[in-house]
Amino acid sequence: MTAGEFSTGLRVYIEDTDAGGIVYYVNYLKFMERARTEFMRVLGFGKKYIFNHDLMFVVRDAKVQYLRPATLDDELVATAAISQLRGASMVMAQRVLRGDEVLARGEITIACVDRAGVKPRRMPQDMVATLRSVQGQQWEV
Repeated sequence: MTAGEFSTGLRVYIEDTDAGGIVYYVNYLKFMERARTEFMRVLGFGKKYIFNHDLMFVVRDAKVQYLRPATLDDELVATAAISQLRGASMVMAQRVLRGDEVLARGEITIACVDRAGVKPRRMPQDMVATLRSVQGQQWEV
């Protein structure tokens, strides 16, 4: 793991794979989503916080490189690290690994929007302060 990277473990189940037992490409995005969600939850910004602040996070852009296949029953780690933080968005550098082997790498841009109009809005100041404070720290669940 690298500095500032949060990680969470997961296992590949049959529903994650295609007929050949290889993880279907879109499921890497799901694994990355789980890492981002757990990262925010660990920091105190779970669904309750987000709903109470009338905001949502939406993916604005996703760039993924698929390097090696994962297969049925593999134990994986999905990571998330903030590479850029702005007032209403952030860019997360993400990886899916099997041991030390990087299987997929992603750069996901997340925008903060208000729930009612789904229009861009600034993240709450306490959230931005917390996110800035953990850049460079290592987290794991």
